[in-house]
Amino acid sequence: MKPIWILIFIASLSVAFVGCSSKGDKDASQAQNQNANQGQKIAVDVAIASSDVPQSETEYTGTTAPIREVSVKSRLEGRLIDLAVDIGDRVEVGQAIAQLDDAVLSATVLQAEAEVAARAAEVSQANAAVGNARAQVERARVEYQQAQVDANRFAQLAKDGAVSSQTAESANTRARSAEQSLRSAEQQVNLQQQTVGASSQRVLAQEAIKLREQERQSYTTITAPISGVVLEKVSETGNLLFAGNDVLKLGDFSQVKVIVLVSELEVSKVRPNQSVNVRFDTFPNQKFTGTVSRISRVADPVARLIPVEVVVPNSNGKLGSGQLARVQFAGKPEKQIIIAESALEAAGRPAAPSNSANTKPSESSGNSKPNASRDKASDKGNERGKPKTGTVFVITGDAKDAKASARQVTLGDRRDGKVVILSGLQAGDRVVVRSGGRLKDGDAVKLSVLSEKV
Repeated sequence: MKPIWILIFIASLSVAFVGCSSKGDKDASQAQNQNANQGQKIAVDVAIASSDVPQSETEYTGTTAPIREVSVKSRLEGRLIDLAVDIGDRVEVGQAIAQLDDAVLSATVLQAEAEVAARAAEVSQANAAVGNARAQVERARVEYQQAQVDANRFAQLAKDGAVSSQTAESANTRARSAEQSLRSAEQQVNLQQQTVGASSQRVLAQEAIKLREQERQSYTTITAPISGVVLEKVSETGNLLFAGNDVLKLGDFSQVKVIVLVSELEVSKVRPNQSVNVRFDTFPNQKFTGTVSRISRVADPVARLIPVEVVVPNSNGKLGSGQLARVQFAGKPEKQIIIAESALEAAGRPAAPSNSANTKPSESSGNSKPNASRDKASDKGNERGKPKTGTVFVITGDAKDAKASARQVTLGDRRDGKVVILSGLQAGDRVVVRSGGRLKDGDAVKLSVLSEKV
């Protein structure tokens, strides 16, 4: 029995010793944490906020297109018997590019020409009739003059009693009859001249018909209305075309246009006739300069993007359709406050405070990285043109008595680990870019050896 009691006694002593030891360790840990909170400073890396020009402007991508496109259409009905160009071919204005069957129109033109010849013959006949009528007038005039002379002579003889009065009266009657014949011949001349005029008008009308048919026949040869490049073949040889049917499409590449989508937050920086820099992957070592030709008034209601049309000169014809273009809106560079993006995480809070209530404690540590929820919150904070905001810590005091002061800032573009500060900081401010623990406003800090000096 004695060994059993000895074992029980030893076990009791062990339990008591372990309890005392655990309580002592807990008290020691609490005391250590209390001392750390009271005397130890959080180590931080500090950078100087600088005023500088951003390394690169925002780049927008778009696709090239000809400055204008023209649909070449058939102007009459006919079968397409020849198409002399293909997609990508260069054509000049007035160049014959297609041919329709013109057999029927050729016959119509020949018929119109024959009608013109017939009408011209009628004019010739009418002119000949006018000539004959004028000859009749001359004969009638001579006869009238002779009859008038005879009448005057016989009247004098009758007065002298050499002839009878009846003979003088007959001579006078012949003179009046000759006068009537002259008047009738003159009227015949006028009538024939009117016939000539009518025949000439019929000739002119038939000439107009002939010209119309010749013009229609010329439509069978389809020519290029502009100088450009064939973009599309709509029809093929052998197809029957009707008036208004498309044959092919041409593009004018004297200039090319690029349409890029610009955020409504950035479109205020774009203005008509503004100069822009354009790069093409096809020509990586060459820079092009374009001009803003149009800013659309209609934005995408979902993405809040506004189409902007940029026109690029293409005098040498290097640029084509469908090429990738990279557009930067050139302007006078302005200096802005730029800091490291890691400074936004020194507070252990996301850059967009509107979503901070939904952030888990494990995601709020000083070394945490921006996650999907933060990016979503930042995008949400940027809706409807609202600027994004964040919190950074600025160092106040000297190195021995340095403290972290929380400051709200307005954020701009982010690129290559840097962020533009639109408001809230000034050049020369000492900003915490990394910290050894979560900071609070007014915390005492210790500047690391990596910190920048003023």
